[in-house]
Amino acid sequence: MDESLAVQYCYPLHNASCSKTVGPTYKYVLMYLIFSVISIVTVFVNLLVIISISHFKQLHTPTNLLILSLAVADLLIGLIVIPVEAIKLTETCWYFGQEFCFIFQCIVYALLSSSVGHLVVIAIDRYVAVSDPLLYIQRITVSKALISISLIWSCSVLYNLVLLYCNRSVHFSGDHRLCHGQCFLYISFEWGMFDIICSFVAPCAVMITLYLRIFQVATYQVSVINSISAGVGYADDTKMPRKSEGKAAKTLGIVVAVYLLCWIPYYLCLLTADASESSAIAITFLTWILYTNSCVNPLIYALFYSWFKTAVRHILTLKIHESSSSFLNLLSEDN
Repeated sequence: MDESLAVQYCYPLHNASCSKTVGPTYKYVLMYLIFSVISIVTVFVNLLVIISISHFKQLHTPTNLLILSLAVADLLIGLIVIPVEAIKLTETCWYFGQEFCFIFQCIVYALLSSSVGHLVVIAIDRYVAVSDPLLYIQRITVSKALISISLIWSCSVLYNLVLLYCNRSVHFSGDHRLCHGQCFLYISFEWGMFDIICSFVAPCAVMITLYLRIFQVATYQVSVINSISAGVGYADDTKMPRKSEGKAAKTLGIVVAVYLLCWIPYYLCLLTADASESSAIAITFLTWILYTNSCVNPLIYALFYSWFKTAVRHILTLKIHESSSSFLNLLSEDN
């Protein structure tokens, strides 16, 4: 009998063990290689963001602190979530025990929730900066940014602990539908709809509304500049946002747009999914799109922020070890 066609189990000595899908060796090697690259790249690029903002004093602004905290969430996805999910998907078994299954679900949900929370606060920050730049410094301070970051993380953890604990009994009370060797959390329809509204619909509505308002302000700014260029004049041109504020809003708007492009197909698939194998494959694929989104944000910064390019160059060439490197001017090209 062909050994590759033999039925194998995740836990051969357990009576209720799940069966294990067995494939050729090259398939396992290829999958682990791909997932390892995704994990390493995600950790590396987000670590560059964290080191850049942490090291260079000029980057210690409220907006950049929010970006740093978002990078921490993305880094943890690359460091914890992607490797564990890769083993689970490749081996088609859960080898880490029931308790860690619950803990791991908490980590995943909390990190994803904190990401959307950061993007909402960043959208608010950019709206204030562009719409009322004169009062921005008084309204948005470093201390307020740190408080916002603390609230984002604490609310994300608390919300998802409550969500998962309320649905914990469905799986962790020994549900007969699940065999030993699975890590699966079934969320009831009521809680699922509540979570979609809180974790996706409401935050997306806020972000889209704010960035539409930013677009309107930017359009108005262009009309004022054109009026000034034409000699009409404008008495209140001091209230126009600086070029750097508009550029930051544009860049972070792209980050939000990419985030939405990753999340919208996932939730649409989740709402229309059935019990078929094709639906399960589609959800798995879109879930990995969400995970890989964690390495996209630093690439967007690299394309649009000259300060990030300069900071990365100093980090990779080890110039950050020089005594005065933390006071380097990185923003001259962004203003």
